[in-house]
Amino acid sequence: MNKLIKSLMIAAAVTLSAGTTLAAQAQDETEAKNLNELLQLVEKNRVSSRELNAEREREFTAARADKQALLNQAQQELEEEKARGKRLQEEFSENEVDLANKEQELENAKGTLGEMFGVVRGAATETIGRVATSIVSAQYPGREDVLESLSEAKELPTLEELEELWKALLTEMVESGKVVKFNTDVTLLDGGTENREVVRVGTFNLISGDQYLVYNDTTEQVQPLGRQPEGAATSQAEEFTSTEEGYEGVYLDPSKGQILSLLTGKKTLEEHYHSGDTVGYVITAVLILGLLISVFKLVTLTAAAGKIRSQLKNPEQPKDNNALGRILKVYQENKNADVENLELKLDEAILRETPKVESGINVIKILAAIAPLLGLLGTVVGMIGTFQSITLFGTGDPKIMAGDISMALVTTAMGLIAAIPLILAHSIVAARGKSIVHILDEQAAGIVASHSEKE
Repeated sequence: MNKLIKSLMIAAAVTLSAGTTLAAQAQDETEAKNLNELLQLVEKNRVSSRELNAEREREFTAARADKQALLNQAQQELEEEKARGKRLQEEFSENEVDLANKEQELENAKGTLGEMFGVVRGAATETIGRVATSIVSAQYPGREDVLESLSEAKELPTLEELEELWKALLTEMVESGKVVKFNTDVTLLDGGTENREVVRVGTFNLISGDQYLVYNDTTEQVQPLGRQPEGAATSQAEEFTSTEEGYEGVYLDPSKGQILSLLTGKKTLEEHYHSGDTVGYVITAVLILGLLISVFKLVTLTAAAGKIRSQLKNPEQPKDNNALGRILKVYQENKNADVENLELKLDEAILRETPKVESGINVIKILAAIAPLLGLLGTVVGMIGTFQSITLFGTGDPKIMAGDISMALVTTAMGLIAAIPLILAHSIVAARGKSIVHILDEQAAGIVASHSEKE
């Protein structure tokens, strides 16, 4: 009996779980005390579940009807769009045929004008490059705008556009033969701008004062060269710009600024000198030292020669301020000696004076010999550096080796440049010293001969 009661209670619980929340609450509140009450409770819940299921079925049926209506509407719209797409496809095909017919009619109508269209586009394209890079555009900017529209046009040019093309070509030809002055903004090297008076020489040069300018067609700016030409080019440019009447010469750049622009990468004399590095500085020191010694010796020997010439005019009164005077004093002190002793005394006096005359002359000679050897040393050092660069980086970029090669060549040139003036200075100083020693020997020989005659 207890098992039966438990089975009925489980079945009631399963039935109640499918019911509404209200039925569940009623089950919780009602306690079955016997089988009759439990049966009544189950029947009550079955009625509630049946009503709930009926309500759900009615709602599902109503929703199904709505979904079917939406499906029917979507299918109708799909049919309408398919019909519209078919109609548009037919219209597209008809328009393609009409477009091809119209293009053929256009080609037939253009006739020989089509050739003119191609010629105009080609001429405009060619003229753009000439006009945009011309320095005339620095005076007349924006000339290439109309030409660009012509070169990119896909229809026949108008009469006004053809006139602009003709005008651009004629302006370039006319202005290429003029020398004119005009004011324009010049972009300085420090980034600032300055309004200057610029002289344009045809299509070759832009000059302002003593400076050559270039026209940058990319930025459409007038700029000074990073480095101006050296020597007469800049001075002649200044004279040319300041001339109000008459004729004045000026250097022209036939490449329209390209040759002048290359000057920015050209080394100056000072940069060539510094590329000699340490060896070059040593050669310079040798040259300066040799020249200083040469000047000093030349001055002292010239002064000594002047004093000797003054002494020659008054040999009876020897002075101690010159070499000849000191030798004459030796003669006066040994007048009573025989010829051999006198000759020995005079030779001794000359030997004492000779080192004073010749001191420093050999140093100049040594420095003149050292200078080219130092240049050769710089050549070897530079070539060693060149081969090291080749070992590390290869020969793909010559600029990597340029510094060491420049050092090798510059030091060689510096050694020769230093040696040539030192050799010349040594020759002059040595000749001056030999002339003084020759005078002393000549006077000593004369004194010995005169003393021998008296005996």
